[in-house]
Amino acid sequence: MKYRILGNTGSTKVKLSSIGLGCMGMSHAYGQTDNRESIATLYKSLELGINFWDTADVYGNGENEELISTVLVPNRDKIFIASKFGFRYSDVQPGSGVPATYFDGSPAWMKKAVEKSLKRLSIDTIDLYYAHRIDPNIPVEDMVGAMSELVQEGKVRFLGLSEASPASIRRAHAVHPISALQSEYSLITRDVEKEILSTVRELGITLVPYSPLGRGLMLNPVNTEKFTERDFRNTLPRYQGVFAENNSKLATAFAEFAEAKECTPAQLSLAWLLAQGNDIIPIPGTKKRKYLVENSVAPEIVLSPSDISAIESIIASFPNIGARYSEGAMKLVNH
Repeated sequence: MKYRILGNTGSTKVKLSSIGLGCMGMSHAYGQTDNRESIATLYKSLELGINFWDTADVYGNGENEELISTVLVPNRDKIFIASKFGFRYSDVQPGSGVPATYFDGSPAWMKKAVEKSLKRLSIDTIDLYYAHRIDPNIPVEDMVGAMSELVQEGKVRFLGLSEASPASIRRAHAVHPISALQSEYSLITRDVEKEILSTVRELGITLVPYSPLGRGLMLNPVNTEKFTERDFRNTLPRYQGVFAENNSKLATAFAEFAEAKECTPAQLSLAWLLAQGNDIIPIPGTKKRKYLVENSVAPEIVLSPSDISAIESIIASFPNIGARYSEGAMKLVNH
């Protein structure tokens, strides 16, 4: 496994695997869970040298952190663990049986949230602690100021933001060094290229792309009929109507190019992302060992300028991709 340096970690120069492991799907959002296979996947990541694990308190309402702790605790010195705070569950939505979520970036909630996460993870210190979104009701300076107190108290080592605008990133970094920005970034989600990527590079912040495989859209034509009711992709525009038709054709063309390169679509997608800069560490999510092993090969794939050009041409041929979130979810993205 190849490694990259996490931004703004001073003389420590924290080395993280160039491919991390997104753990959300083990307990949240992507259908049926399988704790036994998930735990086996976590152990497999250690064998592969993948030392960067990503979770959040909202994933499975804390269940993901508890699951991870079973492998994290006996292997604490081998794992750099990142978690997040901010999303909270409110009352059950009428007629749905599903609790609604809202975002709370207040210092008061953060102080409670970090204690809950530390307890579920069964550790004394979280390596990287993100604000899961930017709260429009709380000044960024107040939120990050409170987060910096956690560093002083030894409960957190480094700070991160998620889905933050360039202005919010600058305001946050002025209060306390920000080590990572987690935002959606893939071949089909390129919003960060407009201004965010240049901002984090100027400030020495590592970009941590989540959903680097386009939530599965770049892997192969997706059969949405196989989604369970619990699969949140049912709510995403890209899996519906004309967008789904376009994206199926895109995935087919991309898979054909990957085959010509003697790799899988997932490996090619990650190789493209890694080629965008050494300050980028994607965290593809999986709950199965076979996909983890597949993803781990990506850092070894070298793409030529002509390969990059061919990939961009394929993407441009199928432009009707659709929005990455529902309208309601997009309101939580800081613009």
